[in-house]
Amino acid sequence: MKFILSMTLPARASLLALSLAAFSPAFAASHVVDSLASLQTRIQSAAPGDTITLKNGTYTTTAPIAVNVAGAAGRPITLAAETTGGVEIDGTHGFQIAAPAAHVVIDGFTFTHQSGRIRIGAGTSHVRFTRNTFRCRGAGPYLSITGDHAQIDYNEFRDKATLGNMIDVNGTAPQVARGLWIHHNYFHDFTNARGNGAETIRFGLSGLSMSMGGGIVEHNLFVRCNGENELISNKSGGNTYRYNTLIDSPGAQLTLRHGNACVVYGNYFKHTDGLRIFGDRHQVFGNYFEGNTQGINLGNGGAEVADGAPLTSHDRPDGCVIHFNTLVDNRVHYAMNRRTPTALGATNTTFAHNILQGGGAAAKIDGPYVGAQWSGNVLWKTGGSGDLPAAGFSENDPSLVRGADGVLRPTRSDAESRPVAKGLPSPREVSGNIRILTEKDVGPKARP
Repeated sequence: MKFILSMTLPARASLLALSLAAFSPAFAASHVVDSLASLQTRIQSAAPGDTITLKNGTYTTTAPIAVNVAGAAGRPITLAAETTGGVEIDGTHGFQIAAPAAHVVIDGFTFTHQSGRIRIGAGTSHVRFTRNTFRCRGAGPYLSITGDHAQIDYNEFRDKATLGNMIDVNGTAPQVARGLWIHHNYFHDFTNARGNGAETIRFGLSGLSMSMGGGIVEHNLFVRCNGENELISNKSGGNTYRYNTLIDSPGAQLTLRHGNACVVYGNYFKHTDGLRIFGDRHQVFGNYFEGNTQGINLGNGGAEVADGAPLTSHDRPDGCVIHFNTLVDNRVHYAMNRRTPTALGATNTTFAHNILQGGGAAAKIDGPYVGAQWSGNVLWKTGGSGDLPAAGFSENDPSLVRGADGVLRPTRSDAESRPVAKGLPSPREVSGNIRILTEKDVGPKARP
């Protein structure tokens, strides 16, 4: 301190400036703009921690809103509407997030412009879309994601009737986008687009399906999402789908279409076509299926990717584990459909400790089913055991009682208290945490 006081004033000022730069975060700036041109100008000069707020109103684009600046961890660059939902972006384009953009937040906008014009591009990282409403026009995806570690939360995706996904997850071949987190979003009213390529969420592509995404899709609400039969189409590996609510979407499924080693637990399905499985080593446990056309559909393999079959194939399911699920009043609880001319079925599937009550046949297996393990399942008042072998179940009342939340649970504890695998919760924990999500829990108005 004495040394500093003995220095000249300019020298002390210089040393103080260096000290602040070394030990303190840069001061963040806040800017308010009222035009797209001003918004673009401010974006180009934005620094970590800055917030740029666009005043409420409707703005019509004729070119992309380009974002290629980088914030920092804990100091993102935030582009925000003045109030949530108060800024509408109409016109031909939306936000184009391009490398080297990182740690950027897009907050509170309503997008009504042409579909296919909002992209989180390759080479970006930690881009977040939060509290936005997507109601774009025409064919194409509402939001495309190629960059890593994106977060999509508390948004509303609504009113689509054309080809193109609500969320389209890509990557840079051969790697799918990594570390994606999609949570607390409200997806609704995706009507039949009359063609392939209208999934509500498509997570990956055939050509990326052997890569591991490590993404998490959780606590989302899907209502009347009938763009096509694949409501969610998983096309990459190592992803987790948990605690989502999928309702009132007849004929639509959560489909593990390509990829391996995904985990699906704690999801609530009602008035849908349930869950369909292709690929290897998936863990499916603690899910709740009530009043669906089918509960769980184990795919009948059309080829074996591990033996060199094209990645576009319906890969034979190998080594999948299906356990501790509750299936109530489904037309068929567990099924494998017929396939021609090649039917490879599935190998080494475990179907264990599931509760099947009411509805139609417990199991209908119409294909090869080599190395199957059936054990500890409970059947009660189903339309018969079907193809579920006698050694694989007991027929007794599981004493399901409907709670105030609308979920049927056994009054006695049938769920295993131990985790099914390292790093995963126990089926008992999952059963206790299942919720039927509503509009109050998700979307722009629900964020705490």
